[in-house]
Amino acid sequence: MSRHTLVLGAGMVGVSIAWHLQARGREVTLVDRREPGRETSYGNAGLIQREAVKPHPFPRDLADIWRVLPNRSIDIRYRTGAMFAAANPLWQYWRYSAPKTFARIVPEYASLIEHCTAEHERMFTTANAEHLIRRDGWLQVFRSSDVFDDELANAADFRDRFGVTFERLDAKQLHAMEPSLSAHAIGAIHWTNAWSVTDPGALVQAYAEDFVARGGRIERAEARTAEADGQGWRLSTDHGELKGDELVLATGPWSPHWLEQLGYRVPMFVMRGYHMHYDAPAGETLNHGVMDFEKGYLLTPKRAGLRLTTGAELNTIDAPPRFGQLAAAEAAAREMFELGGRKEAEPWKGARPCLADMKPIIGPAHRHKNLWFAFGHGHQGFTLGPTTGRLLGELMDGDSTLVDMTPFRSDRF
Repeated sequence: MSRHTLVLGAGMVGVSIAWHLQARGREVTLVDRREPGRETSYGNAGLIQREAVKPHPFPRDLADIWRVLPNRSIDIRYRTGAMFAAANPLWQYWRYSAPKTFARIVPEYASLIEHCTAEHERMFTTANAEHLIRRDGWLQVFRSSDVFDDELANAADFRDRFGVTFERLDAKQLHAMEPSLSAHAIGAIHWTNAWSVTDPGALVQAYAEDFVARGGRIERAEARTAEADGQGWRLSTDHGELKGDELVLATGPWSPHWLEQLGYRVPMFVMRGYHMHYDAPAGETLNHGVMDFEKGYLLTPKRAGLRLTTGAELNTIDAPPRFGQLAAAEAAAREMFELGGRKEAEPWKGARPCLADMKPIIGPAHRHKNLWFAFGHGHQGFTLGPTTGRLLGELMDGDSTLVDMTPFRSDRF
C-alpha cells in the first residue's frame, strides 16, 4: 500500500521533495499558505551555483570585522536587537567558523553542491522547463587586482578538489563579453559549470505542476499545528485537518516555529535579503549574471528585468524592512552598469534559513517516528532543492544515498 506523506513548505526544497517522493510511488500532499515558489525561492538571484562549494563563515579576520561593524556595507548588515535574540546560534556560528572546523565542514557541504546541476537537470527535463535555464555560467567581477588574484587562487582550489570549472577573464575579455560594464571592472572569474534561471519562481512552479500532473496534490492552507497521530501525523490548518503516514518539514526560515512546537532546539537564525528589478537603458545589455565581488551585490538578467539582489541582513523574520542596504547596492551597481528606472513600487524582501554549522538538516527527526526534516540550506536552498529531494527520498525508502548523510543529521548539535 502506498504511504501518504505530508510535505509542509512549497519552496524549492519542499516542491523537490514532493516531486521525488511522488516519483517513488508515495501519495503526497504538499501544503503551503501560498502558491509554490512565492516566498524565498521567488526572490533569489536565480543561480544554480555549482561553484558554491564553500559556505559563508562568520567573519573572524579583524579587518573584516571592522569593515562590517559600521553597518553600512552591502554584503552584510545587522540589527542589534536581532543579534541579541540570536546570540546563542551566532556564538555557535562563530565557533564553527574556526579554521580547523570550517576546513572539515567544506567538503561535507560540497558533497551536496557537487550534484546540484545534474539533479536540477533531471527535474527540469521531466517538467519541460529547460527554456528557463541558461547554461552559460555567471561572472564574479573584480575592481582591484589583489583581490582578483586571491580569488583566482581559491577558484583553482575549488577546481582541483571539487570539479568546479572557471575561466579567468582579463579586462579586455570581460568587456568583450559584457560591453556595457564600466571601467571599474578590471577582470572576472567566469564560473562555467554553474547555471542561471530566467525566472526562479516559474521554475519552482514548473516542478510543482509536473508533480501535480503525475498525481500529486497541493493544499493551499495555513498550517497551525502538527501532532503525532498514532504511527502517523495530523496537520491542523485553517481549512481543516490533514492526515498522513509521514510528515516532512521543509519550512525554511519558518522552521524554528515548528521545531519549538515539537520540542526541538537547533542553533538557527535568519538572514534576510532584498531585490528590485530595473530597466536597461536603450543600447545597454547584460548577458550574464554579475556579482560585484568587492561590493557584495548581484545583478542578473531576468524575464522581469535586471534583478539587483543584496547580500545578507541579520534580522528577525518579521521585522519591518530596512531598504538602506538595497539603496547602497543600487548606488554601487550604477557605478558598474547604467541601470534604468525601478520597475516595482517597493522592493521584495525574503529570508534565508541558516544553521550555525552552515549545513542543512536533512533526514529523520531524532525524537519522533515518521517525522522528517529538510531545512537550513542558508543561501543555497534554490540550488540544493532537487539534491535534497533525491536524498530524502532515498533515506525514507531505506536506499543507499548519493552522499554520506551523517553530516546532516538532526541530532548533530
